Amino acid sequence: MMPAARPVKLRRHVSLLGLLLLAGVGCASCASQTDPGEDPEVTTRGSVEVTARLVEIRGEFPDNANYDYAFVMKYEVLQTHRGEVDSDVIYVGHYNPRKPRATVADQRARDIGGNLDQFRAGDVHRMALETPIDDYFMGGIVDKYFEEKSDAIYWAVWTNRVVE
Repeated sequence: MMPAARPVKLRRHVSLLGLLLLAGVGCASCASQTDPGEDPEVTTRGSVEVTARLVEIRGEFPDNANYDYAFVMKYEVLQTHRGEVDSDVIYVGHYNPRKPRATVADQRARDIGGNLDQFRAGDVHRMALETPIDDYFMGGIVDKYFEEKSDAIYWAVWTNRVVE
């Protein structure tokens, strides 16, 4: 009876090895996927559409659940898809940046959204924008760049994450 146990153990090891290889191939294929952040919302909303790298988030987002505001962030434009931008560096106001873009719309800012969950410097975003922000948002604006910029602030209508 003892010799029959060996092939079963060998089959288990081969099966386990096969599963590990399959999982490794699956993970490798996921890591190599890219996503340009394109969807029907970002390609049709706003008068400007860009892919840009979030260069800097200056300061902390206010931690007050009762305060609705736009927070200005600095971007490097990588590609302009529609419309025109003033320069390679733009400043974009995002409404209530602590919230995921999919849930950020409310009565004050109804027509905004996207698939971005969290803002992190260095990430790339595909955005539909309007300008100037004052024509589209009548609320508090936290702008820590007010002394260094001369260009208008863009209003983020739709913000999607780009996977490079």
